[in-house]
Amino acid sequence: MSLSWPSSLVLLAALPLSAPAAEQWVVTTDLWGNPYYQTLHLDVQDARVGGTLGGDPIAGTLRDGSLRFTVKESDGQLQHFTGTVNDAHMQGESDQPDTNNRAARATHAFRAWRVPTRAGNAPQHQVFTPTDYSNTFSADRAPVLVIHPGDSLQTRTLDSGGVDEHGVTRALFGNPQVGPFFIVGAEPGDTLAITLTSLKLNRDYADSLDGLVGRLKTPRVAAEATALGKPVRWALDRAKGLARPEGASGALKNVQIPVKPMLGGLALAPGFGYPPLSTGDTQDSGGNMDFNAVVEGNTVYLPVQQPGALLYLGDGHALQGDGETTQWALETSLDVVVRVELVKRASISTPRVESPTQIMTLGQGGSSDDALRIATSGMLQWLAQAYGLSLSEAAQVLGVAVQYHVANLAGRSVGVAAKIDKAVLQQLPTPAPGTTAAGEARSAR
Repeated sequence: MSLSWPSSLVLLAALPLSAPAAEQWVVTTDLWGNPYYQTLHLDVQDARVGGTLGGDPIAGTLRDGSLRFTVKESDGQLQHFTGTVNDAHMQGESDQPDTNNRAARATHAFRAWRVPTRAGNAPQHQVFTPTDYSNTFSADRAPVLVIHPGDSLQTRTLDSGGVDEHGVTRALFGNPQVGPFFIVGAEPGDTLAITLTSLKLNRDYADSLDGLVGRLKTPRVAAEATALGKPVRWALDRAKGLARPEGASGALKNVQIPVKPMLGGLALAPGFGYPPLSTGDTQDSGGNMDFNAVVEGNTVYLPVQQPGALLYLGDGHALQGDGETTQWALETSLDVVVRVELVKRASISTPRVESPTQIMTLGQGGSSDDALRIATSGMLQWLAQAYGLSLSEAAQVLGVAVQYHVANLAGRSVGVAAKIDKAVLQQLPTPAPGTTAAGEARSAR
């Protein structure tokens, strides 16, 4: 299933996906100890083999489990793969141009696994009960479940300390994540849309602190706040949807705040050449964003950098103010339902969030200035792609309509969100579906 607009103000014109190739495989080539992942579309007719590897055409043969094919790269160079196929697994060697001297050749081992297929195109509701968790966003962790675009996923997360809904520690602290989930058909250059269908509390307490993050402290406040940073437990009334600090006295004795469950962590695996990312950090394709707009009913858009996207989620919060100023939000476990959809050949530069009333881009950087620039650049890109605005026109819209919010202050990076109300955007024309901002037609795969 693919997204379509302008009925929804999603990021780009999305086209229906064509029928999948006869078989889809994920190939891992060992480049001097570095795994390189590619999508292999394998079409077998009698003994002849066709299709693509990483988007480049292939041709070869498959006889009695022995596979040989040649890949023609965009620059005309050839790669030769020889291996054996055993049911859903493949292994062998490849002969490729050397990465430093294209006139020389290098031999690399490869292995592959076949992506499961299913009958019919109707979206499915899949339930996944995690048994282990990841403290990195990594392309090297084996997928825990294969999901097709349009499917819904039901699962549950731990809190940031690794504690489940029963109060039992199941993983190491540091925002352990569930996943990764392999999304069929997702390839680098695509965008994954994750709609947060349901985020529900599944226990009656959350943990927080009474601290202030260092970025908020003037010298005077820092001197006065030396005793802060103590744990504070909040009671969660799930029936009423309220949170209150347990055992509070004085001014906070009667304080009750409506909860708004959110995911602090949502990310896709980083691309080739990038190391696994700590679940305490962020990158262009998400991470520990701690953005309090990642809530039920909203859709998050992330750029795909690996075959299958490899989606991770976790770090449940019952409630968080802008910036996560105490270092911890109201950290808790959650029952989660998300729906995943795929926008083919639609590249975005930074995470995006769409609510019923706003579009938002998230900038994350080493300083607030860097984060502001990235968030603004992402919004300018969205206005150009979705509405065909020139830089001058987009700048005018920002000047009268943009809102900036501090998303995250608690991590190693700063997060800033740029937001625009849809009521403003409804006055703008939108390009025809299937075109870019420049009017060039996009073709479905």
